[in-house]
Amino acid sequence: MMMTVEADLFRTVMANFPAGVTIVTATTQAGEPRGLTVSAFCSVSLTPPLLLVCIDRTSNTLPAIRQSNGFTVNFLAADRTDLAMRFASKATDKFVDVAYRDPSISEGGPILEDSSAYSACKVNHSLKVGDHWIFVGEMEEGEFWEDRAPLVYCRREFAGWPPGQVPAAG
Repeated sequence: MMMTVEADLFRTVMANFPAGVTIVTATTQAGEPRGLTVSAFCSVSLTPPLLLVCIDRTSNTLPAIRQSNGFTVNFLAADRTDLAMRFASKATDKFVDVAYRDPSISEGGPILEDSSAYSACKVNHSLKVGDHWIFVGEMEEGEFWEDRAPLVYCRREFAGWPPGQVPAAG
């Protein structure tokens, strides 16, 4: 007999794993930006450069990812908790007054100017699992900024990583 844990216990256990805060973005066929806050992200492979994101099936961003066959993972800078909260909502005007630019690849989503790094990806694989879709993306473009500390989320709280304590990239 299979035992299933309660959703609250699962959420609490998962909340004990510190994670970087990302905003995954994509563009609709009509050219409209979409995005959501995601902590379910990880690297998969170095050769080729693959990463994965997990997107709730009810997300307003999901159709844009599926239609464009790509997305951008924006690693939020430590001082942008407000953006993390805005993009975690179901609001339809998330990009109002948000500075962003388009990536060089057509499949990627908007690159947020308030990121510590980004990775624009083409979808390599997708899989519907439980109440989420898992997208494996192949990184086609990316950039990082040494002077911007990343935002971290743990135990349902945001925290910055002070720039003086961030290890040098590379």
